[in-house]
Amino acid sequence: MADFNLEAMSLKELWQLQKDLAKAISTYEDRHKSEARAKLEAIAKEMGYALADLIGVEVKATRAPAAAKYRHPENAALTWSGRGRKPQWIADHISAGKDPSDLAF
Repeated sequence: MADFNLEAMSLKELWQLQKDLAKAISTYEDRHKSEARAKLEAIAKEMGYALADLIGVEVKATRAPAAAKYRHPENAALTWSGRGRKPQWIADHISAGKDPSDLAF
């Protein structure tokens, strides 16, 4: 372990030391997990396997972005898929008493 002469350090050096310690503490578990994972992957590779094959990890499929269903009447670059929060231009259109299907394409 490193010996620090805290009395000889400037305030700037002490603040930097505190910042470095906080970072080291917060990443401690992540570092050790990645070291363990690397060791296990090396052992599995030695034996001719992939670690994911041995522990039965499935690859999660990512969802493709939804296709746009609505287009802004004045700016064709503004679209909405119908999922998630309504854009303000859709909300304004509806609050004006108009049907959202008017903006469908």
